[in-house]
Amino acid sequence: MDKTNLKDSLPGVKENVLMSLHTTFKIGGPARYFFSAESEKDIKNSVKAAIKSRLPFFILGGGSNLLVADEGYNGLVIKIQNPKIKCQKSKIYADAGLPLSSVVDSAWKNSLTGLEWAAGIPGTFGGAIYGNVSAFGPRMADAIESVKVLDTESLKIKKIAVEDCKFENKESIFKKNKNLIILSAVLDLKRGDKKEIKEQMGKHIDYRKDRHPINMPSAGCLFKNCEIEDKAIFKKYPELALFENKDMIPTSYLIDKAGLKGKIIGKAQVSEKHANFIVNLGGAKAKDILELAKLVKEKVYDKFRIKLEEEVQKLGF
Repeated sequence: MDKTNLKDSLPGVKENVLMSLHTTFKIGGPARYFFSAESEKDIKNSVKAAIKSRLPFFILGGGSNLLVADEGYNGLVIKIQNPKIKCQKSKIYADAGLPLSSVVDSAWKNSLTGLEWAAGIPGTFGGAIYGNVSAFGPRMADAIESVKVLDTESLKIKKIAVEDCKFENKESIFKKNKNLIILSAVLDLKRGDKKEIKEQMGKHIDYRKDRHPINMPSAGCLFKNCEIEDKAIFKKYPELALFENKDMIPTSYLIDKAGLKGKIIGKAQVSEKHANFIVNLGGAKAKDILELAKLVKEKVYDKFRIKLEEEVQKLGF
């Protein structure tokens, strides 16, 4: 199918849209086609059009946690922008395209507790579910009751219960099975004190302002925190002993101890504020990010024999 036919089957599709305009890294070349899906119908129609055109397609949320190639993406980018939300008793029904901040605010306005930790995290609600976002201990999976998805293999809409979402450390069934597109989800929260909820939200937002480079383009934390599998590591590396009674070692600590805070390659830098962020100093290329990430992994492994696992998705490589 040529581009004229694609436009016929998908009205509103755009061509050669710079992905740097749609990612928090502010990096990435043009997507061959780009479509904003504002409803479940839009999402389904765009997937059908891509399949009919034999085009690869990519589901885009808020553009955080994503690195796009300098050459761009030779396919269809479908940006999820469905915006509906409602609250009934202790439950919130929210579309995947909503900013996560809107869902957090809705919980507070309805005196529901359980999402305060997510205040100040960028990205969409669907993206937070996809990556099982977590902070300060809690994670997205803790609040989920069920997730509504479009299965691109059958083009049928399904509901997946939380126990079948296979949530792990920054992982989910949606990351592993790319045929499942998150449409919406139901959260089951608890009643709380509205004032206390707001105070906790404020504390988390202030923490991020103080500790994270939120005013510089980045994809958020580049690597997952390291789960502790063998306690012998604390005897081998005594400087890690302060994490002996915890479940994880913060990757930012490892990168800092490897002497990489502030390290620059091209226009990319390991943040001086939080070492698990790589920031775009202005005009950074995807190759700068990749080279710096490779160096970080090598240096941390050399020092601690720990293999870092990247959290950020890649597109177009």
